[in-house]
Amino acid sequence: MAELIYVQDNGKLAFGDYTLNEKAKADGFEFGGDLYKVKTFKDITRLERNGMFVYESVPGTKVTDFSANSKEVSFSAEGTTDTQVTVDLEAGKEFKLFIDGTNIGKMKTNLGGKLVLSVQLTSGRSSAVRLVKQ
Repeated sequence: MAELIYVQDNGKLAFGDYTLNEKAKADGFEFGGDLYKVKTFKDITRLERNGMFVYESVPGTKVTDFSANSKEVSFSAEGTTDTQVTVDLEAGKEFKLFIDGTNIGKMKTNLGGKLVLSVQLTSGRSSAVRLVKQ
């Protein structure tokens, strides 16, 4: 079985495994001074940092090149079908969404800071997602 969460050679975070039929989790993974937890399988992938929600996809995905700071969140997601992704950002702010380099438009987070987007995924191909704070 592949690692459920790890640091890539480029220093970015990778997590999730949509090929698993049964739920798997990894807890207490240290990265950048924070503790991460991932739960993943074919139906859902969820990432938490220091006990707080960061990312979720339904159905599950494999995420690579995950990077987040106060101005931008970016990652590549791989899965088998169209996927709903929820990310935790700053509440009530507007973000410009790019998928595979294409400007999809602006989206606003809800009062809890969550932003929900759809990504069209096909098996064996990943899509690059970038959210830039406006």
